[in-house]
Amino acid sequence: MAVNFPNSPAVNDTFSSGNITYTWDGTAWRALGVGEVGFRDVPQNAQTASYTLVLGDRGKHISITTGGVTVPANSATAFPVGSTISIYNNSASSQTIAITTDTMYLAGTSTTGTRTLDQRGLATLLKVASTVWVIAGAGVT
Repeated sequence: MAVNFPNSPAVNDTFSSGNITYTWDGTAWRALGVGEVGFRDVPQNAQTASYTLVLGDRGKHISITTGGVTVPANSATAFPVGSTISIYNNSASSQTIAITTDTMYLAGTSTTGTRTLDQRGLATLLKVASTVWVIAGAGVT
């Protein structure tokens, strides 16, 4: 069955055909939940300015050089529970990993809120509930 995708989508637009939902990640339509058995690699999304995560970042790593990364509210971008995103600070200065209205726990603690990722640090975000993320990694404070 051929799928006729909408023209001129905006990032995070979704489209359903049959029982498959697709999302536009800014480059291509991606099927959500289809054939997702894990990754052999962790593809890179390199950013050189302040960046807000999008659905297309699931299973990828963000390499950020300046401006930090923002985790959007579930009401703005509904990442599925189990979504995993890594962030690499590809700079010699600290970067901020900001959370909007949802909750982000520093793994192993009850500490919540925006975190700092030290130079050359590596953090992993895991969505554990509809509005709850956990962050862990080397250089996360």
